[in-house]
Amino acid sequence: MEDAPVWFISLACLGAVYVAALCARPLAYLALCLRRPKDLLRCYGSWAVVTGPTSGLGRSMAMELARRGLNLVLLDLDAANLQETSAAIKALHAVKVKTVVLDLSLVATPQGDEAIRRLREAMEGLDLGLLVNNAAVNTPGAVYLHEADIERFVRMIRINLWGLTEVTAAVLPRMLERGRGAIVNVGSGSTVAVPSFPLYTVYSSTKKYVAQFSRSLYVEYKSKGIDVQYQVPFYVHTRMLSSAVKAKLRPWFVATADEYTRTAARWIGNGPLCVPGAAQKLQWCLTGFVPDWAHDWYRIRLHLQHRAVTRAGRRAAVTPGDGSSPRGQVITVGNSGGPKVMAG
Repeated sequence: MEDAPVWFISLACLGAVYVAALCARPLAYLALCLRRPKDLLRCYGSWAVVTGPTSGLGRSMAMELARRGLNLVLLDLDAANLQETSAAIKALHAVKVKTVVLDLSLVATPQGDEAIRRLREAMEGLDLGLLVNNAAVNTPGAVYLHEADIERFVRMIRINLWGLTEVTAAVLPRMLERGRGAIVNVGSGSTVAVPSFPLYTVYSSTKKYVAQFSRSLYVEYKSKGIDVQYQVPFYVHTRMLSSAVKAKLRPWFVATADEYTRTAARWIGNGPLCVPGAAQKLQWCLTGFVPDWAHDWYRIRLHLQHRAVTRAGRRAAVTPGDGSSPRGQVITVGNSGGPKVMAG
Protein backbone atom coordinates (compact mmCIF):
# COMPACT_ATOMS: atom_id res chain seq x y z
CA MET A 1 0.00 0.00 0.00
CA GLU A 2 2.97 2.34 0.49
CA ASP A 3 3.51 2.46 -3.27
CA ALA A 4 -0.19 2.90 -4.10
CA PRO A 5 -1.01 6.20 -5.81
CA VAL A 6 -2.96 8.83 -3.92
CA TRP A 7 -5.96 8.59 -6.26
CA PHE A 8 -6.27 4.86 -5.59
CA ILE A 9 -6.19 5.33 -1.83
CA SER A 10 -8.73 8.15 -2.09
CA LEU A 11 -11.12 6.04 -4.17
CA ALA A 12 -10.70 3.10 -1.80
CA CYS A 13 -11.59 5.30 1.16
CA LEU A 14 -14.63 6.69 -0.62
CA GLY A 15 -15.75 3.17 -1.50
CA ALA A 16 -15.35 2.05 2.11
CA VAL A 17 -17.43 4.98 3.34
CA TYR A 18 -20.13 4.23 0.74
CA VAL A 19 -20.29 0.54 1.70
CA ALA A 20 -20.42 1.44 5.40
CA ALA A 21 -23.34 3.80 4.74
CA LEU A 22 -25.21 1.08 2.86
CA CYS A 23 -24.58 -1.42 5.66
CA ALA A 24 -25.83 0.99 8.33
CA ARG A 25 -29.51 0.46 7.45
CA PRO A 26 -29.57 -3.36 7.75
CA LEU A 27 -27.34 -3.22 10.84
CA ALA A 28 -29.70 -0.74 12.50
CA TYR A 29 -32.62 -3.00 11.62
CA LEU A 30 -30.80 -6.02 13.07
CA ALA A 31 -30.07 -4.11 16.27
CA LEU A 32 -33.76 -3.27 16.63
CA CYS A 33 -34.78 -6.89 16.07
CA LEU A 34 -32.44 -7.97 18.87
CA ARG A 35 -33.68 -5.22 21.19
CA ARG A 36 -36.86 -5.61 23.22
CA PRO A 37 -39.60 -3.43 21.72
CA LYS A 38 -40.85 -0.44 23.68
CA ASP A 39 -43.79 -0.93 25.98
CA LEU A 40 -45.99 1.64 24.25
CA LEU A 41 -48.48 1.77 27.07
CA ARG A 42 -45.82 2.43 29.74
CA CYS A 43 -43.69 4.78 27.62
CA TYR A 44 -46.43 6.93 26.14
CA GLY A 45 -49.87 6.35 27.61
CA SER A 46 -52.89 4.10 27.63
CA TRP A 47 -54.83 5.63 24.69
CA ALA A 48 -54.05 5.88 20.98
CA VAL A 49 -55.78 7.77 18.16
CA VAL A 50 -55.85 6.01 14.77
CA THR A 51 -57.15 7.61 11.57
CA GLY A 52 -58.51 5.46 8.76
CA PRO A 53 -58.83 2.31 10.93
CA THR A 54 -61.55 0.45 9.02
CA SER A 55 -59.41 -1.30 6.37
CA GLY A 56 -55.87 -1.99 5.23
CA LEU A 57 -52.94 -0.82 7.32
CA GLY A 58 -55.13 1.30 9.57
CA ARG A 59 -57.26 -1.66 10.68
CA SER A 60 -54.22 -3.86 11.19
CA MET A 61 -52.47 -1.16 13.21
CA ALA A 62 -55.54 -0.62 15.39
CA MET A 63 -55.68 -4.38 16.04
CA GLU A 64 -51.95 -4.49 16.84
CA LEU A 65 -52.17 -1.58 19.28
CA ALA A 66 -55.18 -3.19 20.97
CA ARG A 67 -53.20 -6.43 21.25
CA ARG A 68 -50.53 -4.45 23.06
CA GLY A 69 -53.13 -3.20 25.54
CA LEU A 70 -53.83 0.32 24.26
CA ASN A 71 -57.32 1.76 24.30
CA LEU A 72 -58.34 3.37 21.02
CA VAL A 73 -59.99 6.46 19.59
CA LEU A 74 -60.88 5.58 16.00
CA LEU A 75 -61.48 8.24 13.31
CA ASP A 76 -63.14 7.55 9.97
CA LEU A 77 -65.83 9.02 7.75
CA ASP A 78 -68.21 6.03 7.84
CA ALA A 79 -70.08 5.46 11.11
CA ALA A 80 -71.14 1.90 10.22
CA ASN A 81 -67.57 0.87 9.35
CA LEU A 82 -66.34 2.40 12.59
CA GLN A 83 -68.88 0.45 14.63
CA GLU A 84 -67.96 -2.81 12.86
CA THR A 85 -64.25 -2.23 13.46
CA SER A 86 -64.85 -1.27 17.09
CA ALA A 87 -66.89 -4.44 17.68
CA ALA A 88 -64.23 -6.61 16.00
CA ILE A 89 -61.48 -5.13 18.19
CA LYS A 90 -63.42 -5.48 21.44
CA ALA A 91 -64.32 -9.07 20.57
CA LEU A 92 -60.62 -9.96 20.47
CA HIS A 93 -59.05 -7.62 23.03
CA ALA A 94 -60.08 -6.29 26.44
CA VAL A 95 -59.68 -2.61 25.59
CA LYS A 96 -61.91 0.44 25.42
CA VAL A 97 -62.77 1.94 22.03
CA LYS A 98 -64.19 5.36 21.19
CA THR A 99 -65.26 6.34 17.66
CA VAL A 100 -65.42 9.75 16.03
CA VAL A 101 -66.97 10.25 12.59
CA LEU A 102 -64.61 12.60 10.78
CA ASP A 103 -64.45 13.20 7.03
CA LEU A 104 -60.94 14.56 6.52
CA SER A 105 -61.92 15.96 3.13
CA LEU A 106 -64.06 18.51 5.00
CA VAL A 107 -61.24 20.14 6.97
CA ALA A 108 -61.35 23.94 7.05
CA THR A 109 -65.15 23.85 6.60
CA PRO A 110 -67.88 24.25 9.24
CA GLN A 111 -68.55 20.47 9.14
CA GLY A 112 -64.86 19.73 9.55
CA ASP A 113 -64.51 22.17 12.44
CA GLU A 114 -67.44 20.48 14.19
CA ALA A 115 -65.82 17.06 13.74
CA ILE A 116 -62.50 18.29 15.16
CA ARG A 117 -64.43 19.71 18.13
CA ARG A 118 -65.93 16.24 18.71
CA LEU A 119 -62.44 14.74 18.54
CA ARG A 120 -61.17 17.13 21.20
CA GLU A 121 -64.15 16.24 23.40
CA ALA A 122 -63.48 12.51 22.92
CA MET A 123 -59.85 12.98 24.01
CA GLU A 124 -60.72 15.03 27.08
CA GLY A 125 -59.30 13.45 30.25
CA LEU A 126 -57.63 10.54 28.43
CA ASP A 127 -54.09 9.35 29.05
CA LEU A 128 -53.41 9.94 25.35
CA GLY A 129 -49.98 8.78 24.25
CA LEU A 130 -50.02 7.84 20.58
CA LEU A 131 -51.37 9.16 17.28
CA VAL A 132 -51.21 7.10 14.08
CA ASN A 133 -51.99 9.20 10.99
CA ASN A 134 -52.83 6.46 8.53
CA ALA A 135 -55.74 7.91 6.55
CA ALA A 136 -54.88 8.68 2.94
CA VAL A 137 -56.38 8.34 -0.53
CA ASN A 138 -54.81 7.80 -3.93
CA THR A 139 -56.02 8.45 -7.47
CA PRO A 140 -58.00 5.60 -9.08
CA GLY A 141 -55.05 4.19 -11.02
CA ALA A 142 -52.14 5.75 -12.87
CA VAL A 143 -53.19 8.90 -14.75
CA TYR A 144 -51.61 11.91 -16.38
CA LEU A 145 -52.31 15.12 -14.51
CA HIS A 146 -54.51 16.52 -17.29
CA GLU A 147 -56.65 13.34 -17.42
CA ALA A 148 -57.96 13.32 -13.86
CA ASP A 149 -60.83 15.27 -12.38
CA ILE A 150 -59.23 18.16 -10.49
CA GLU A 151 -61.79 17.75 -7.71
CA ARG A 152 -60.29 14.35 -6.96
CA PHE A 153 -56.90 15.93 -6.51
CA VAL A 154 -58.36 18.63 -4.27
CA ARG A 155 -59.99 15.96 -2.10
CA MET A 156 -56.73 14.01 -1.97
CA ILE A 157 -54.79 17.09 -0.88
CA ARG A 158 -57.39 17.91 1.78
CA ILE A 159 -57.18 14.39 3.26
CA ASN A 160 -53.47 13.62 2.85
CA LEU A 161 -52.18 17.08 3.84
CA TRP A 162 -54.75 19.28 5.54
CA GLY A 163 -56.55 16.51 7.40
CA LEU A 164 -53.34 14.98 8.74
CA THR A 165 -52.07 18.40 9.81
CA GLU A 166 -55.28 19.40 11.58
CA VAL A 167 -55.63 16.09 13.46
CA THR A 168 -51.99 16.34 14.57
CA ALA A 169 -52.52 19.92 15.78
CA ALA A 170 -55.59 18.78 17.74
CA VAL A 171 -53.74 15.91 19.46
CA LEU A 172 -50.45 17.66 20.30
CA PRO A 173 -51.78 19.80 23.20
CA ARG A 174 -52.87 16.64 25.06
CA MET A 175 -49.36 15.19 24.71
CA LEU A 176 -47.68 18.45 25.72
CA GLU A 177 -49.75 18.59 28.89
CA ARG A 178 -48.37 15.19 29.89
CA GLY A 179 -44.83 15.73 28.56
CA ARG A 180 -44.76 12.53 26.52
CA GLY A 181 -46.25 10.96 23.42
CA ALA A 182 -45.56 9.59 19.96
CA ILE A 183 -46.87 10.52 16.53
CA VAL A 184 -46.59 8.07 13.63
CA ASN A 185 -47.25 9.37 10.12
CA VAL A 186 -47.66 6.67 7.49
CA GLY A 187 -45.88 7.61 4.28
CA SER A 188 -44.93 5.98 1.00
CA GLY A 189 -41.85 4.40 -0.51
CA SER A 190 -42.31 6.81 -3.41
CA THR A 191 -40.88 9.59 -1.22
CA VAL A 192 -37.65 7.95 -0.03
CA ALA A 193 -36.67 5.32 -2.60
CA VAL A 194 -37.13 6.93 -6.00
CA PRO A 195 -36.56 10.42 -7.43
CA SER A 196 -39.93 10.56 -9.23
CA PHE A 197 -43.28 8.78 -9.25
CA PRO A 198 -44.92 9.73 -12.57
CA LEU A 199 -48.66 9.22 -13.15
CA TYR A 200 -49.14 9.14 -9.37
CA THR A 201 -47.66 12.61 -9.13
CA VAL A 202 -50.08 14.35 -6.76
CA TYR A 203 -50.27 11.38 -4.38
CA SER A 204 -46.48 11.06 -4.08
CA SER A 205 -46.20 14.83 -3.67
CA THR A 206 -48.66 14.78 -0.75
CA LYS A 207 -46.57 12.07 0.89
CA LYS A 208 -43.43 14.16 0.35
CA TYR A 209 -45.12 16.86 2.42
CA VAL A 210 -45.81 14.30 5.16
CA ALA A 211 -42.12 13.30 5.15
CA GLN A 212 -40.93 16.89 5.61
CA PHE A 213 -43.70 17.62 8.11
CA SER A 214 -42.68 14.58 10.17
CA ARG A 215 -38.96 15.33 10.19
CA SER A 216 -39.51 18.95 11.21
CA LEU A 217 -41.92 17.96 13.99
CA TYR A 218 -39.40 15.37 15.20
CA VAL A 219 -36.85 18.14 15.72
CA GLU A 220 -39.45 20.57 17.06
CA TYR A 221 -40.91 18.32 19.76
CA LYS A 222 -38.15 15.86 20.66
CA SER A 223 -37.03 18.03 23.58
CA LYS A 224 -40.62 18.08 24.85
CA GLY A 225 -40.80 14.29 25.20
CA ILE A 226 -42.75 13.64 21.99
CA ASP A 227 -41.39 11.22 19.38
CA VAL A 228 -42.44 11.85 15.78
CA GLN A 229 -41.79 9.19 13.17
CA TYR A 230 -42.35 8.86 9.44
CA GLN A 231 -43.03 5.19 8.66
CA VAL A 232 -42.53 4.16 5.04
CA PRO A 233 -44.37 1.14 3.64
CA PHE A 234 -43.19 -0.13 0.28
CA TYR A 235 -45.42 -2.82 -1.24
CA VAL A 236 -48.10 -4.00 1.21
CA HIS A 237 -51.01 -6.22 0.23
CA THR A 238 -53.93 -3.80 0.70
CA ARG A 239 -56.66 -2.55 -1.61
CA MET A 240 -54.57 0.55 -2.31
CA LEU A 241 -52.07 -1.69 -4.14
CA SER A 242 -53.42 -2.08 -7.65
CA SER A 243 -53.83 -5.44 -9.39
CA ALA A 244 -51.36 -4.26 -12.03
CA VAL A 245 -48.66 -3.92 -9.38
CA LYS A 246 -49.52 -7.16 -7.59
CA ALA A 247 -49.24 -9.15 -10.82
CA LYS A 248 -45.66 -7.98 -11.41
CA LEU A 249 -44.16 -8.45 -7.93
CA ARG A 250 -42.54 -11.43 -6.27
CA PRO A 251 -44.79 -12.56 -3.38
CA TRP A 252 -42.03 -12.22 -0.79
CA PHE A 253 -41.62 -8.54 -1.75
CA VAL A 254 -45.23 -7.82 -0.74
CA ALA A 255 -45.99 -7.89 2.99
CA THR A 256 -49.46 -8.50 4.34
CA ALA A 257 -50.96 -5.67 6.37
CA ASP A 258 -50.65 -7.69 9.59
CA GLU A 259 -47.01 -8.56 8.93
CA TYR A 260 -46.20 -4.94 8.25
CA THR A 261 -47.93 -3.52 11.32
CA ARG A 262 -46.40 -6.08 13.70
CA THR A 263 -42.97 -4.85 12.66
CA ALA A 264 -44.04 -1.20 12.41
CA ALA A 265 -45.22 -1.20 16.04
CA ARG A 266 -41.72 -2.30 17.13
CA TRP A 267 -40.22 0.75 15.43
CA ILE A 268 -42.40 3.37 17.14
CA GLY A 269 -40.20 5.84 18.99
CA ASN A 270 -36.97 4.70 17.34
CA GLY A 271 -35.85 7.61 15.18
CA PRO A 272 -37.56 9.98 12.76
CA LEU A 273 -37.68 7.60 9.77
CA CYS A 274 -38.14 3.87 9.41
CA VAL A 275 -38.92 1.26 6.79
CA PRO A 276 -40.40 -1.66 8.76
CA GLY A 277 -39.81 -5.23 7.63
CA ALA A 278 -36.73 -7.05 6.29
CA ALA A 279 -38.02 -7.43 2.71
CA GLN A 280 -39.18 -3.81 2.67
CA LYS A 281 -35.82 -2.59 3.96
CA LEU A 282 -34.04 -4.71 1.34
CA GLN A 283 -36.03 -2.97 -1.38
CA TRP A 284 -35.00 0.38 0.09
CA CYS A 285 -31.33 -0.61 0.15
CA LEU A 286 -31.34 -1.99 -3.40
CA THR A 287 -32.83 1.20 -4.82
CA GLY A 288 -29.83 3.10 -3.52
CA PHE A 289 -27.61 1.39 -6.12
CA VAL A 290 -29.71 2.63 -9.06
CA PRO A 291 -29.00 6.05 -10.61
CA ASP A 292 -31.83 8.58 -10.85
CA TRP A 293 -32.06 8.46 -14.65
CA ALA A 294 -32.60 4.70 -14.52
CA HIS A 295 -35.32 5.09 -11.87
CA ASP A 296 -37.07 7.69 -14.05
CA TRP A 297 -36.81 5.51 -17.17
CA TYR A 298 -38.18 2.45 -15.38
CA ARG A 299 -40.94 4.23 -13.46
CA ILE A 300 -42.55 5.96 -16.42
CA ARG A 301 -42.67 2.69 -18.35
CA LEU A 302 -43.99 0.68 -15.41
CA HIS A 303 -46.66 3.24 -14.58
CA LEU A 304 -47.75 3.51 -18.19
CA GLN A 305 -48.43 -0.23 -17.93
CA HIS A 306 -50.49 0.43 -14.81
CA ARG A 307 -52.38 3.11 -16.75
CA ALA A 308 -53.13 0.66 -19.55
CA VAL A 309 -54.49 -1.89 -17.06
CA THR A 310 -56.63 0.77 -15.39
CA ARG A 311 -58.07 1.96 -18.70
CA ALA A 312 -58.77 -1.63 -19.76
CA GLY A 313 -60.57 -2.21 -16.47
CA ARG A 314 -62.69 0.88 -17.02
CA ARG A 315 -63.69 -0.31 -20.47
CA ALA A 316 -64.53 -3.77 -19.12
CA ALA A 317 -66.73 -2.19 -16.44
CA VAL A 318 -68.79 -0.23 -18.94
CA THR A 319 -72.25 -1.70 -19.46
CA PRO A 320 -74.49 -0.45 -22.28
CA GLY A 321 -77.82 1.02 -21.34
CA ASP A 322 -81.10 0.75 -23.22
CA GLY A 323 -80.21 2.77 -26.27
CA SER A 324 -78.25 5.23 -24.17
CA SER A 325 -74.53 5.85 -24.07
CA PRO A 326 -72.49 3.27 -22.10
CA ARG A 327 -72.04 3.95 -18.44
CA GLY A 328 -70.21 2.21 -15.63
CA GLN A 329 -68.02 2.60 -12.60
CA VAL A 330 -64.76 1.26 -11.32
CA ILE A 331 -64.47 1.54 -7.57
CA THR A 332 -61.22 1.21 -5.64
CA VAL A 333 -60.69 1.66 -1.95
CA GLY A 334 -57.55 2.90 -0.25
CA ASN A 335 -56.27 2.19 3.24
CA SER A 336 -58.95 4.44 4.63
CA GLY A 337 -61.17 7.31 3.81
CA GLY A 338 -63.82 5.69 1.67
CA PRO A 339 -64.41 4.49 -1.86
CA LYS A 340 -62.84 6.40 -4.67
CA VAL A 341 -65.27 6.22 -7.57
CA MET A 342 -64.16 6.71 -11.14
CA ALA A 343 -66.90 7.08 -13.73
CA GLY A 344 -66.60 4.80 -16.73
